[in-house]
Amino acid sequence: MSNKIRVGISQGDINGIGLEVIIKTFFDPAMTELCTPVLFSSQKTASYHRKTLGIEDFSFNSVRDIDQINPKKPNLFNLYDEEVSIELGKPTAGSGKYALKSLESACKALTDQKIDLLVTAPINKHTIQSPEFPFKGHTEYLDKKFGGGRDEALMLMVSDTLKIALVTGHIPLAKVAENISTEKIVKKILALNRTLIEDFGIRKPRIAVLGLNPHAGDSGTIGNEDNQLIMPAVSKAKEENILVYGPYPSDGFFGNSTYLQFDGVLAMYHDQGLIPFKTIAFNNGVNYTAGLPIIRTSPDHGTAYEIAGKNMASEESFRKAIYVAIDIFRKRNEYKQISSNPLKSTPLRKE
Repeated sequence: MSNKIRVGISQGDINGIGLEVIIKTFFDPAMTELCTPVLFSSQKTASYHRKTLGIEDFSFNSVRDIDQINPKKPNLFNLYDEEVSIELGKPTAGSGKYALKSLESACKALTDQKIDLLVTAPINKHTIQSPEFPFKGHTEYLDKKFGGGRDEALMLMVSDTLKIALVTGHIPLAKVAENISTEKIVKKILALNRTLIEDFGIRKPRIAVLGLNPHAGDSGTIGNEDNQLIMPAVSKAKEENILVYGPYPSDGFFGNSTYLQFDGVLAMYHDQGLIPFKTIAFNNGVNYTAGLPIIRTSPDHGTAYEIAGKNMASEESFRKAIYVAIDIFRKRNEYKQISSNPLKSTPLRKE
């Protein structure tokens, strides 16, 4: 058996670009020197996408028992045998059904410790809806399945130059203000600080908090949330010995590259964080679900139906998602080793 990290992969929406970027990633043999990949799909589904791409000299090692995976090859856990209707570029009920089937199987393997971490291909948040998946996205689903610890799941976008987390995630913009509070912001700051230390190896992170309103409220002229909710949260987090600053007006913060002075940034809502992130790091950005006992990453793009099946999708972000997940796995284990069983201090004996 190999000691290589076992990377579980959910196939995402079978009508999107997920399987294309997965196949392109593992077409590079160097990837199987780095890790042991396990795709949760079916041989028929994967073969359809491989043939659509015109890739001949590639195949997955198909298994029905994860214990039989080959550490030297890209593996496929054959999850279903039925013929599946694949309609590239179209959101369908079937594509949602098999995205969920793959995700559920991968999570079970993660729970059973058959894989070490999870990388998810993009889903369609509408077609995947079902009694088993009444969630707005992967983050909420994984929080329900694996959460309950000291932190809630924290959506953290990661690149080489920017790590940005969100206070609120997949909710309408009209409901953002009513869904933030001083207590919630403090919790997110603490969770971000912990993940930067434990998962990224940053000993004393510097964290910036963005304001909610234009100009961070302009001293209450443009809304009171920045003064009444965000500033008190920053002050309380400082009492926890965290290097946290703000609130900053988000336009100037990114416009003059102030973000480069910080290890992590906390945004108040989805687009406030993801628009600048994807502008700065679209091709190599990664979505990491921090705050959970398991490790899950994904590329920072969606299903991209408009280019599905056209051999136009770049695998760079998906490959980066694997690299980031492996780095976090190693950093987390390293942190556990150096922080476990610390030597107890003993009083000096008097002579």
